[in-house]
Amino acid sequence: MEYETVLLDITDDLAVLTLNRPDKMNAMTAQMRAEVTHAMKHAARHARVVVLTGAGGSFCSGQDLGDASSTGKVDLERTLRDEYEPMLETIYDCPVPTIAAVNGPAAGAGANLALCADVVIATESAYFLQAFARIGLLPDAGGTWFMPRQMGFAKAMGAALFADKISARQADEWGLIWEAVADDEFEAHWRKRAEYLAKGPTAGFGAIKQAIRGTYEKTLPQQLAIEAHLQGECGRSRDFAEGVVAFMEKRPPKFEGR
Repeated sequence: MEYETVLLDITDDLAVLTLNRPDKMNAMTAQMRAEVTHAMKHAARHARVVVLTGAGGSFCSGQDLGDASSTGKVDLERTLRDEYEPMLETIYDCPVPTIAAVNGPAAGAGANLALCADVVIATESAYFLQAFARIGLLPDAGGTWFMPRQMGFAKAMGAALFADKISARQADEWGLIWEAVADDEFEAHWRKRAEYLAKGPTAGFGAIKQAIRGTYEKTLPQQLAIEAHLQGECGRSRDFAEGVVAFMEKRPPKFEGR
């Protein structure tokens, strides 16, 4: 498929999906949401890790309020249900690890697009902004789900009500993201992280995602049962056997992934 608003590069099991509207701070349109959804599905079939990032100096400024589909009488419920939800669910349910490499401002739905990934790595000059209250809205695109879970109720409520910028360093300290990295080290750093995941035990990573993401809805006995079941599956894999042999032989493992 030919994309107009995103770029997709797949090399050595590493897929990099780039939001590519730098002149608009990578603001999202209906077309971009459709292309991200399609590209994510394609990348998940042909790579062992997917990195989502932005072109130019921004990650994503959220909804493009000038998009043709957003002018006139706006049906925000339909847009969220029919366009955002499929995109976000595709990223969240991706069978391989996902990284949001936040290279600049992530605002509105763009902030929550980043939070949908398994791991968020941001450059120190980046920031996160739940700007919705400034125009009379509430955080959407999963914002009210991700924020309380990742940085706690009090910080999430303040971020939503006051619509203050949250620096990458603050986001790191508050637990909203995995890490903030110096600007001059940023790309080399996230690529190193992504390459590690691309060479890792992909099925084992999938089990980690399944276990951790389901924990909020389960009791401890239920979670222990899930761990036992998933560990049994991982223990029967060739990657587990290779990992043990490599450990005993004091060499790096050569995981097959899928």
